Amino acid sequence: METLEENTLNVTLLEPRQKHPTIFVRYDELKEGKNLIILNDHDPKPLYYQLLGERGNAFVWEYLEEGPEWWKVRITKRVKGENDETLGEIAAKDLRKAQIFKKHGMDFCCGGKKTVKQACAEKGLDVTLIEQELQQADKMVTSTRPLPYNEWSLDFLADYILNTHHTYVKKSLPDLRSYSAKVAKVHGEHHPELLPIHQLVEAVNAELTAHMMKEERVLFPYIKEIVASKNNISTVQPSSLGSVQGPINMMEMEHELVGKNMEEIRTLSANYSLPHDACASYSLLYRMLEEFEDDLHTHIHLENNILFPKAIELEKELINA
Repeated sequence: METLEENTLNVTLLEPRQKHPTIFVRYDELKEGKNLIILNDHDPKPLYYQLLGERGNAFVWEYLEEGPEWWKVRITKRVKGENDETLGEIAAKDLRKAQIFKKHGMDFCCGGKKTVKQACAEKGLDVTLIEQELQQADKMVTSTRPLPYNEWSLDFLADYILNTHHTYVKKSLPDLRSYSAKVAKVHGEHHPELLPIHQLVEAVNAELTAHMMKEERVLFPYIKEIVASKNNISTVQPSSLGSVQGPINMMEMEHELVGKNMEEIRTLSANYSLPHDACASYSLLYRMLEEFEDDLHTHIHLENNILFPKAIELEKELINA
């Protein structure tokens, strides 16, 4: 066991009825940004939920040790005005954490404006487990450096989205449509879910085709004009858009529609689980759908959580300059 730090409370030395009241007193005495470390002989998770219920989202909970003999938790009182980051904001800063959200089925792109606590409550997930995994992600060492999307200029990011994700969608959709139709025709009698999957693929094709055209012809060029104006390369010309906020709202609504269709495909396919009689085309279809969904998550994340909010802020800066 590690040496006890200065502001540590060994709960095992207290009478059972005095444990939680004593912890609450010590917590309330904390100044903002300071922490209390509690030491216990079992997981104090019930304390987490009591503290959350009675003090609200005003603290950070971090496990330092987790048994088998001792549990050590650091409780830090938040500075007033600091709110929980949303899933989208967390993923924007570190895409490794998006993998944790994906693993637990937490929508960080279309549903990226929820906090971790809100998303966990909706899905019935253990928030302490998710927060612990997010903390551990900070210590992960990866063989390749994640792409610094959040550091790129908006014009570069827009071009990246177009050249990487729009190109991928345009290349993939014809094959997805072809294979979903073929597999539904051959196997649909015994696997009736394949017909609605094919219909959903057709809907995704129609939605994304029109959606990307609007981004490429209208929204992305306007965002690049804003960047050029900021860099004193040119001035923003009067636009029928009025403000960038309007088309962004529309794009986010369309993202949500496509995201729901892909989520329904995943549900119908039981998370892309192949039946015993699946042929090669059946297997290929599910593999392509899963890859397409994975790319779409990153695609929408880059727009909803990085490109769009930064474009809105940049336009405001120019208007107020």
